[in-house]
Amino acid sequence: MTNVKLAVIYYSMGGTNYQLSKWAEEGAKEAGAEVKVLKVPEIAPQSVIDENAGWKAHVEATKQVPEVTTNDLEWADAIIFSVPTRFGNMPAQMKQFLDTTGGLWFNGKLVNKVVSAMTSAQNPHGGQEATILSLYTTMYHWGAIVVAPGYTDPVIYGAGGNPYGTSVSVSQDGKMIEDVQAAVKHQAKRTVTVAEWVKKANQ
Repeated sequence: MTNVKLAVIYYSMGGTNYQLSKWAEEGAKEAGAEVKVLKVPEIAPQSVIDENAGWKAHVEATKQVPEVTTNDLEWADAIIFSVPTRFGNMPAQMKQFLDTTGGLWFNGKLVNKVVSAMTSAQNPHGGQEATILSLYTTMYHWGAIVVAPGYTDPVIYGAGGNPYGTSVSVSQDGKMIEDVQAAVKHQAKRTVTVAEWVKKANQ
């Protein structure tokens, strides 16, 4: 088996997308991948974070998670992004990081990276699909290979049936409404499998 290197890159305020990332890590490791779970740098002022108890607690609880750098993108064969929905778009924190990838893009370092994405929102029609597509727009410019889950496994339906990437609704108290763990793991394994094909083809 070709050893696929996967970076799971997330942004999370309350912990949902961190949990999705950890499930992706589990699925990818089961498929034989070497995995890094990485967070994008926070750009919100500390004073704003301190005013939100849940946000502050999550930041404290994940202090040990390393922040992603462009070196991690160069290292990875495959990348899974996980972000909350912000008005049908990715959060500014993720966009800020993606905007630093111009040098890698210019030098062709992101071509044929295998990518996939996941998201969350407070209701099923809160822009989840649009958020994933907003991430993929950048990936098309990279020349990356977008691997959506489609309807490649019955677990997709049980998780709400989003073919673009796993998405989950989150209640006001921060609990996930749909059971998406199996769908996330399937998406991660599918991403790793395709990355393996690409890596073998390029050897």
